[in-house]
Amino acid sequence: MAIINRIGEFADDMKTWRRYIHAHPELGLECHKTAAYVVEHLRRFGVDEIYEKIGVSGVVGIINGQGNGPTVGLRADMDALPMDEATGLDYASTVPGRMHACGHDGHTTMLLGAARYLAETRNFRGRVALIFQPAEEIDGGAKYMCDEGMMERFDIAEVYALHNMPGHEVGTFYTTPGPIMAAVDTLRVKVTGRGGHAAYPQDTVDPIMAVVSMVQAVQSIVSRNLSPMDNLVVSVTMIGGGTADNIIPEDAWFAATIRSFTPEVREMVERRLREVIKGQAASFGVTAEIDYELGYPPTVNDPAAVEKAAAVAREVSGADRVQADEGREMGAEDFAYMLEERPGAYLFLGQGKDGAGVHHPAYDFNDEAAPYGASFFARLVERLNPI
Repeated sequence: MAIINRIGEFADDMKTWRRYIHAHPELGLECHKTAAYVVEHLRRFGVDEIYEKIGVSGVVGIINGQGNGPTVGLRADMDALPMDEATGLDYASTVPGRMHACGHDGHTTMLLGAARYLAETRNFRGRVALIFQPAEEIDGGAKYMCDEGMMERFDIAEVYALHNMPGHEVGTFYTTPGPIMAAVDTLRVKVTGRGGHAAYPQDTVDPIMAVVSMVQAVQSIVSRNLSPMDNLVVSVTMIGGGTADNIIPEDAWFAATIRSFTPEVREMVERRLREVIKGQAASFGVTAEIDYELGYPPTVNDPAAVEKAAAVAREVSGADRVQADEGREMGAEDFAYMLEERPGAYLFLGQGKDGAGVHHPAYDFNDEAAPYGASFFARLVERLNPI
């Protein structure tokens, strides 16, 4: 283990920061108080330049190294989830219906730890851009920041991010070259027929039967329209319709999430979903209104950046605790927008094999993981831009 000694010395400070953020969660783009807390600490650390309200409430801090060199971007997300906390901790959420259930409080803390160390030591050339981003869970805060020209404005050459991963030993790292997280798209379908008394179905056009058939039919896309060598998930997650057991309703609906990795598969599945649903609608004599929303693109790691990041992770945690070709995840991540504009890498950081997983009301970020993440960020800057 090679956690940077100086970072280890202020690990208790990092725990304090993280638990304060945990107790005061904010949602989406409205992370203003969290951003103010970040800015307060960046100023205290002596960060050279601080820019606020990028992407509504995003923050970028600039630390200058010794001599000319490229700018390395390091990103952490700040937002929480719209759910109630069930941990019973003394630093649990103080805001009903909001909870840091995905560890973004820990991500922000790790980047603050790296910022403190880098501002003290400046043992690197060029600059580091500390990116504190809102709205990863919803709205795509990364896109907001990129659309405002963040990459060009701060001349960012490469960009990196970490995400905690429960179920893996504390301080382990894993990543993979190429796609690591999926694109996420959303399907919503409203089916309209003709309602009536359930005792006289011949006088109706039943939308419930049509929806049930559509839900079954779309499952054939993965098994029959996709190469076995590709990856695709089509999960119907909501279905509804009707008000009473003796009424055939006028309309019914269902919704689904679609996860894929390549533009070709993404185009194919949208096209086939529309074809299958329209075909089913015609066969049942109903109409189908299809709302297909393209969400986050796939998160695609640059292979060269993965090699550099994995080498640094091995310095921090040891060669046997880093997997640089672990495989893909079907979850989605808006860091994808940053990787579309600049080469870089997204890595997972183990936070322990025990405890609840992310997006669970009993989840809590493991503070023991924070020195590993902060050390990774700091050492990465020093290795990418050595003096």
